[in-house]
Amino acid sequence: MVSLNWCCRQKDGIKIVEPNDNLAFGYLKMAEEALGTMNREKNYNFLFAISACYYSMYYSLYAVLRKIGVKCEIHSCTLEFMKIALSKFYSLEDIKIIKMAFNSRDIAQYHPDKIIAKEDSNFIIEKAPFFFNKSKEILAKLNEKDIKEIRDRISSENK
Repeated sequence: MVSLNWCCRQKDGIKIVEPNDNLAFGYLKMAEEALGTMNREKNYNFLFAISACYYSMYYSLYAVLRKIGVKCEIHSCTLEFMKIALSKFYSLEDIKIIKMAFNSRDIAQYHPDKIIAKEDSNFIIEKAPFFFNKSKEILAKLNEKDIKEIRDRISSENK
């Protein structure tokens, strides 16, 4: 079971690093490009569109992490960080959407014998631009006090 504490103890898990606005905006650009790929591919290569959909959300979320000064190379840990440390910014609905996209991407990339429910795939593709925009808004309104509180919480988990 993934927990914030477990994620902080993993080699590629949650780590406190220097906040980096350049990296944050780089990931935001990657998220925007993934949205474009999703929109181009949804009528041609649906499984690829599902992956691009997830990565558009993931990269926009990761932009927020890098602005805060958090690095994590385990996707499930990044999602756990979102749920626990960014609950002031992302809603339970946002968490549900990105987890649904994460699971759909997993099926699309690694389980060709499984089928992604059409209503699920349509739902996440419809929600991806909204998730991206919400992440952009969070990046714009994150302040030093918020960043310090989040970093302090993670530092205490790392002990």
